[in-house]
Amino acid sequence: MLFVDSFYMFLGQLVVIVVVIILILLIIVLILGILFAKKNKIKFPRFLLYIVNLLYSPLKTIAHFLKLDDNIIDDLAIKVRDEINKEKFKQIPAEKTLIFLPHCLRHADCPATLQKEGLNCTECGLCSIGVIKKKSEPMGYKLYIVPGSSFVKKIVMENKFQAVLGVACHEDLNQMMMLLSDFCPQGVLLEKTGCFETKVNVKKVFEKLDSKY
Repeated sequence: MLFVDSFYMFLGQLVVIVVVIILILLIIVLILGILFAKKNKIKFPRFLLYIVNLLYSPLKTIAHFLKLDDNIIDDLAIKVRDEINKEKFKQIPAEKTLIFLPHCLRHADCPATLQKEGLNCTECGLCSIGVIKKKSEPMGYKLYIVPGSSFVKKIVMENKFQAVLGVACHEDLNQMMMLLSDFCPQGVLLEKTGCFETKVNVKKVFEKLDSKY
């Protein structure tokens, strides 16, 4: 009985220690994030990204508990990855770079059909997908409009590439950049999110693409 009581006491103390450590790490992440927001310069980016990756779910939970913006952890991770990879991304030619756009960007009257590699954009002019496709493909980029992560995984397995540019909402974009962390990922967040007729700043997408030239 004494052994059982001691074990549960130890277990309780361990839980408290773990929670305290996570809270400390959250404070560090938030401080570094605030410094980045103010100075547009990231301190200890790789350490910061390692902590966010390691404690992603607990950090999201604590941020929600503290009534912070639900996207703060994803937003920080995206910005850090962009900063870490941007110089190498610029050096990789367009022919070895994939672009992933979410299918939710499509217009309600979109005539595109779903195929094994995603939507087949007809450049009808009803949404921003056609605008991005029309400019990026002649430059050498391979563009995919995907409805989910399963399509991304399939496309990744079937293509030889070195870099990737993704467009998505906070959580989806962060998850995609984590999945493709070995391919110098760059991200552009949707300006209007949701599951239908979302919006992206096309200028920001082209700024990423034009950075290679």
